[in-house]
Amino acid sequence: MRKLILGAAVSLMLSGVAHAETIGVSMALFDDNFLTVLRNGMQDYSKTLKGVSLQIEDAQNDVAKQQSQIQNFVAAGVDAIIVNPVDTDATAAMSKIAADAGVPLIFVNRQPANLNQLPEKQAFVGSDEHQAGTLETQEVCRLLKGKGNAVIMMGELSNQAARVRTQAVKDLAGKGDCAGLKIVEEQTANWSRTQGADLVTNWLSAGLQFDAVISNNDEMAIGAIQALKAAGKPMNSVVVAGVDATQDALASMSAGDLDVTVFQNAVGQGKGAVDAAVKLAKGEKVERNVNIPFELVTPANLSKYQNKN
Repeated sequence: MRKLILGAAVSLMLSGVAHAETIGVSMALFDDNFLTVLRNGMQDYSKTLKGVSLQIEDAQNDVAKQQSQIQNFVAAGVDAIIVNPVDTDATAAMSKIAADAGVPLIFVNRQPANLNQLPEKQAFVGSDEHQAGTLETQEVCRLLKGKGNAVIMMGELSNQAARVRTQAVKDLAGKGDCAGLKIVEEQTANWSRTQGADLVTNWLSAGLQFDAVISNNDEMAIGAIQALKAAGKPMNSVVVAGVDATQDALASMSAGDLDVTVFQNAVGQGKGAVDAAVKLAKGEKVERNVNIPFELVTPANLSKYQNKN
């Protein structure tokens, strides 16, 4: 009888032990300042959660590689998958891989094209990209007193964020407080500081006149600043705006070079993605679209953000 009681007690104890959650994470690219903060945020937060471990892979900006990583996660028996998509138009195929296997899937940071058709046990954690473009453009218009020529530096056009942030700029140009804002050129620099510098150098060499550079992200904005300086342009003669509020961008603002950025809460997005993945793995429900708001950053409130990311 005593053995039976002890056996039952041990069985009861074992049944009370929480199942360890393994989450596979596929990042679009490791070599990106903002995505590095996002990745580190997920890692750091997961370490505070008992029984949660992350397996993080670099898709190296390759859609096929990312799909293969998702298939490998499924084969390895992970409890949930988090994906920062390389191409937001390719997310339906990724959703299908996970849904067919019954594995919960969370898209993070980059909004999937199939957001409104996400299967059960799938969600998106990120921010409203139109808000980002709106906030930076409104501040540019304020600094230009409502009029001037602007160029738009776009991210990768396969990325929903680049398209929506750019559209937000166009939605404001020529209206209201931006009534005198004219878009004179727009081209992609693929989120890259180097490509951003090359693009602005080309514009300057072609004799293009502009009063503001409205960039889809900080890296391209910093590249623009480098090109403007190399060309001998006084930094107070051109308004430069970006998005993300990375540490490099905040340092640039502190130095008096970058005029505007928009804080995208990488740590908040990472935490939200891990939380959603854990909940779905446990059979709990989460919102299909978890929104982490953007926040305008200017020299006036810079100090509030210098230690956030």
